[in-house]
Amino acid sequence: QVQLVESGGGSVQAGGSLRLSCAASGYTVSRASMAWFRQAPGKKREGVATVSVNGLAAYADSVKGRFTISKDNAENTLYLQMDSLKPEDTAMYYCAADFRFLASLLEDSYNYWGQGTQVTVSS
Repeated sequence: QVQLVESGGGSVQAGGSLRLSCAASGYTVSRASMAWFRQAPGKKREGVATVSVNGLAAYADSVKGRFTISKDNAENTLYLQMDSLKPEDTAMYYCAADFRFLASLLEDSYNYWGQGTQVTVSS
């Protein structure tokens, strides 16, 4: 049974950093494409960053140059390093996974989801 558990969210001031973790069980992250999504109150869930099976990453324009996605195969964990945070980054962040080779920022590409971790950035 595939399970994803996020952690690392919290409250931070603008300009600060956070690192989100997504611990996976029931499969190995090296065999799946994975992604981080976020959803702010009243808004649709949007793809933030994604990484393919072979490690190629892609980012939403809004986070390019500030966020870094990575997989640790030994720890079976997905990470999202978030730097230079802005108040508009405030949202619930979710990790997602699927057994597909190519990475995707589209919600429909993923069948497995975590419960989310809240990130709040104050100005």
